[in-house]
Amino acid sequence: MTSQHHIVAFTGHRTYDHNADVQLWAEVEQLYNKGARIFRSGMAEGFDLAAAEAVLHLRSQHEDVVLEAIIPWPGFINHFGIIDRHRYDHIVRHADILRYASDEYFSGVYRQRNDLLVDNASILVAWWNGSASGTGYTVRRARASHIPVINLYPSSQLRLSFNR
Repeated sequence: MTSQHHIVAFTGHRTYDHNADVQLWAEVEQLYNKGARIFRSGMAEGFDLAAAEAVLHLRSQHEDVVLEAIIPWPGFINHFGIIDRHRYDHIVRHADILRYASDEYFSGVYRQRNDLLVDNASILVAWWNGSASGTGYTVRRARASHIPVINLYPSSQLRLSFNR
């Protein structure tokens, strides 16, 4: 990553169990040390919220860090459980930029949000298990756009496929 490439996007499954939080936080710090300053989260439960929290922690140490929350639509939070709702609210209150993919729900809103995550990103950090999913779509779109993908999912086969 060069100094002109400084946008990191995150994508991952809602089933993320926080087992890779230490690795995620270390990766965020390492990307900052390589020049990343803008970090984008799609704000879904699981990996997206964990990534946003890692960025907020990084920003507590480096004031030039920018967290961009890319939210599918304003009512997106309505399906969250109570714990994730609190996490989401905290992140939204502390995010530097809030962007909505749409003013309302429609069948392609998640794809539109995922496209916004990848557009102009210089690297994608994923928690992807290889499944056909929104996360898989985002990883494939990044790779098709020649954006490097760091996959933190603990699978040697997937790591070999997405090495830097």
